[in-house]
Amino acid sequence: MTYRSDCDWVRWSTGVPPSVGHLCQEPAPGVLRSRWELSGSVLEYLGERWSQILYNAFQHANLVFQAVILATAIALILAIIVVSVPRLEPVANAVSAIGLTIPSFALVGLLIPLTAIGTLTAFTCVAFYAVLPILRNAVVGLNGVDATLLESARGMGMGRLGALVRVRIPLAWPVIHAGIRTSMQMSMGIAAIAAYVLGPGLGSYIFTGLSQVGGKNAVPAAVVGTVGIVIVALLADLVLLGIGRLTISKGIRA
Repeated sequence: MTYRSDCDWVRWSTGVPPSVGHLCQEPAPGVLRSRWELSGSVLEYLGERWSQILYNAFQHANLVFQAVILATAIALILAIIVVSVPRLEPVANAVSAIGLTIPSFALVGLLIPLTAIGTLTAFTCVAFYAVLPILRNAVVGLNGVDATLLESARGMGMGRLGALVRVRIPLAWPVIHAGIRTSMQMSMGIAAIAAYVLGPGLGSYIFTGLSQVGGKNAVPAAVVGTVGIVIVALLADLVLLGIGRLTISKGIRA
């Protein structure tokens, strides 16, 4: 049997008589036309600004990667201090939890008097949020290393620094790496919001679309910015997955 549309198939499979059409209605011709027009306008917008969109995508990824690299270094140093002084662990957990509840717009507003409008404010905002999940995972990962392994390392002649670098951090690395991946994905969204203070990246397209609601390029700009950030985030996660495959020992890989 051949069905003229999906609605015909739904009526046949559910036993609904053809006369009952309100359960599955075909889209109005105007709706289909508007969808095609929207798709065409987005493609036209891409074609006219392709090189600039690619450049802004690179700027977005560059901002986030630099912020996450700095955040990883800061979080590891803080985690080592916290693990060395167990009384600081509740403080670190509280700071991580409270920091994540601060609205990014509020933080941007607090930073503007200190760092002015521009890339520095955007970078500081992204780096601040990027530290939090990495710090939490680093503390958990370092504390999760079996104490007997550390004692064995010291028994083999390693000092505290040697045991930390050669035993503790490598064993905790899968958990730390998971925190870095979470931080990377979160930072992609924060970087979009940071475009409010003229930060680099794709977030500017979203704000342009919102500020021009009803205009010809409002929806295409917002769609390009949103979809572009999703694509950059997925590519960044693939890069981190590859780094994890190279840096995590097969014996402890999940």
